[in-house]
Amino acid sequence: MTNTQTDKANRFRDLHRRGDPLLMPNAWDLGSAAVLASLGFEALATTSSGHAATLGRLDGGVRRDEALEHASTLARGTDLPMSADLENGFADDPAGVAETVGLAVQAGLAGCSVEDYSGGADARIYDLALARERVAAAGDAAHTGPVKLVLTARAENHIRGRDDLADTIERLQAYQEAGADVLFAPGLKRADDIRRVVESVDRPLNVLAVPGAPPVAELASLGVARISVGGAFAFAALAALCDAAEELRANGTYGYLERAAAGAKAARRAFAG
Repeated sequence: MTNTQTDKANRFRDLHRRGDPLLMPNAWDLGSAAVLASLGFEALATTSSGHAATLGRLDGGVRRDEALEHASTLARGTDLPMSADLENGFADDPAGVAETVGLAVQAGLAGCSVEDYSGGADARIYDLALARERVAAAGDAAHTGPVKLVLTARAENHIRGRDDLADTIERLQAYQEAGADVLFAPGLKRADDIRRVVESVDRPLNVLAVPGAPPVAELASLGVARISVGGAFAFAALAALCDAAEELRANGTYGYLERAAAGAKAARRAFAG
């Protein structure tokens, strides 16, 4: 298998097949990326919230330079295609988003995602016209040059208190026309809604695993092409840490050692190669 950045990007693109979803877990450091790769996944992504947690911060608290350095470290540390969660591109204006995506190309990534939610003190969903311009600028930066990054455009309505499926579909259609390779509306969980989105667009659709979402087999039958987990695996790991620490603190017992042994075995298997 060849593993140049171009090879990884092309392989990543080919892994998106409607009805045969790519399971793409989100790693939060080199160790988690290596473990996930050892388990047989075919591509990985970063997680903005999981990365922020490793720095003792909340989601949205990571600077662009930090996010790109982190993504580059993970991308260059695995043979798998790596896509980066770049939040809103760390800019409101299209030129700023294009600059971020250009830096993502330099970071060695196979793909990246850009969302239409500003974050910050003046958090808002961008007006559709501006959101489309931002995706078009990101697409130009992603697809210019020998490496064609797989650009995922995210419509954030359903995790930002705006449960408006018609607007979501209109946005995803606009992002498709603007040059996005993959479409993503995190928070969709009703089967009928997911089917409507799949039938309304021509690009592969990513679905985020959230409580109440259909299982993988049903998402496949709906025509979904990719499933990601966001920060869930990172926070599941933190929950395991809390459980172990609380057992020791409150009970003075060591039941967590059995799980620790299983984790150490997984690490030895993943890191030995």
